[in-house]
Amino acid sequence: MSEPESAGAKAHVVSAAVMADTHRAHNAVVNTARPESLAPEVEPEPITHPGFDTTPGARARRRDLAVAGDRWIARVLRGGAVLSGGMFVVSLGLEALPRSEDVHVTIDLLRKGAASLLLVTPVARLAVAGTLLGLKGEWRYTVIAAGVLGLLAIAVGAGIQA
Repeated sequence: MSEPESAGAKAHVVSAAVMADTHRAHNAVVNTARPESLAPEVEPEPITHPGFDTTPGARARRRDLAVAGDRWIARVLRGGAVLSGGMFVVSLGLEALPRSEDVHVTIDLLRKGAASLLLVTPVARLAVAGTLLGLKGEWRYTVIAAGVLGLLAIAVGAGIQA
């Protein structure tokens, strides 16, 4: 072998070894790095809308309105449950009376009314929530609530005629 060939071969062997070490080092860095550590820490931007007041007083007012809306929804649900339960308890109390046609009809009406009230209570909650969201300017949810109420009305109407 001539001297230039052996020098060239030696340079080729050294560069392959260096390349292999570089490749291994690169894989070790890539495999051990977590994606979270590559992303910089960034403060989240607040969601702002035109005309959206971010002063502490406005935030407190919005929170109070949200709490008032939640209270109305809770009142509707609680009222429906209490009235329905009360009707059912009264129907149980009427069981103690002597059997007659009037008592039997009253018990039947109270129990059917209690069951119907339990079914109507979530529908009333949907109507109250849709109205409250509409008053807050959330038209998208108001339209969805109105659509659901409309579909329920169609279903009830179709069920009555069937």
